[in-house]
Amino acid sequence: MYEIKPEYLTGIEFIDKEHTRLFELAQETHELLNDDFSQDKTSEITRLVSELIDYTRYHFSHEEEFQKSIKYPYIEQHAAQHRQFEDSLAKIDIDDLENDLEGQNEMVENILQFLVNWLINHIQKVDKLLAG
Repeated sequence: MYEIKPEYLTGIEFIDKEHTRLFELAQETHELLNDDFSQDKTSEITRLVSELIDYTRYHFSHEEEFQKSIKYPYIEQHAAQHRQFEDSLAKIDIDDLENDLEGQNEMVENILQFLVNWLINHIQKVDKLLAG
């Protein structure tokens, strides 16, 4: 369901590969949301959020290094968007959700919507500019 589509490709191979992993994480989040067998999703939410934070930092550092190498004129604005995304992920508070399945599902749904909306908008409106 959540996968990279041709219209999300930048034409820069390593960026497209890393974006593919972000879409895979969105798919994992979707699967968690629809997992009706888990009574407590706290550990999985924690793992997903942690992986999202770690992977986006990894990806953003690669993307920003590439921008420096091509002397991209809007690197500061682009990097600021990356920091805002990272800050949003860091603000996710899982601590109060243990044994609250409804609250957990709402959080997972919010994470999924945030991730997918940001990713698609950022790729189509900002990252595609990197390809020239």
